[in-house]
Amino acid sequence: SSGVGDSTQAKSPDLADFSSSNKAERSWVVIPSVMLDWISKLNGPWWIKIDIGVLVLRYIWFMKNASIVADKLLQVRAVKLSPDHPFTWASGWKSPIYCDNRKVLAHPYERDYLKSELANVIFEEFPDADVLAGVATAGIAWGAMAADQLKLPFCYVRPKPKDHGLGNQIEGDLQPGQSVVVVEDLISTGKSSLQVVEVLRSAGVQVAGMVALFSYGFPEADRAFEEANVKLLTLSQYPALIERAL
Repeated sequence: SSGVGDSTQAKSPDLADFSSSNKAERSWVVIPSVMLDWISKLNGPWWIKIDIGVLVLRYIWFMKNASIVADKLLQVRAVKLSPDHPFTWASGWKSPIYCDNRKVLAHPYERDYLKSELANVIFEEFPDADVLAGVATAGIAWGAMAADQLKLPFCYVRPKPKDHGLGNQIEGDLQPGQSVVVVEDLISTGKSSLQVVEVLRSAGVQVAGMVALFSYGFPEADRAFEEANVKLLTLSQYPALIERAL
């Protein structure tokens, strides 16, 4: 989630170092045409075929975008490898790979692309959202940018209440009953991200779901989000990242 791994790692190789710069792009035209031809031959009412076709095209669109987002992360060298000295994630897990999405903030064109993708997903999947809530700290920038593009109110949630000032844990003008979409930068086990969901629910708001830039795709995270009844959408995932890097 939002916590940073061991920041003392030095000279960690980037996955981009192992990626071919001249790799041919996958054809995203052949796949949907074949699938739609298969759907047209199915038995059943035409409206069911249309529903299946829409679902297939949405899935293909999602997978294509996941690969593009993975490319952006690789281009800015946000992905680090350290097999000999594993990184420590916020969950306490050790891993030879670390995806530092904060690095994208320093690259205007890649940053703008990911911001637009976040806004698009929120607009399409959560059209009734009243507020966006960023997970402190890494989700704040992405949530604020998406909220600005969508012209929605924004707030952010701290890991714990401040020990000075107003003692707030939620910063912003949040009202009970509002529909909130949580914005996170990265999902590993999902523990710290779901803690934010609990804080928001305790404040009397409805958490419509969560959108993150990247997920490692651990089954533990999938189970945690399912048990918490939280819809999770991510712009890209570990399999797409590895596929684009190799």
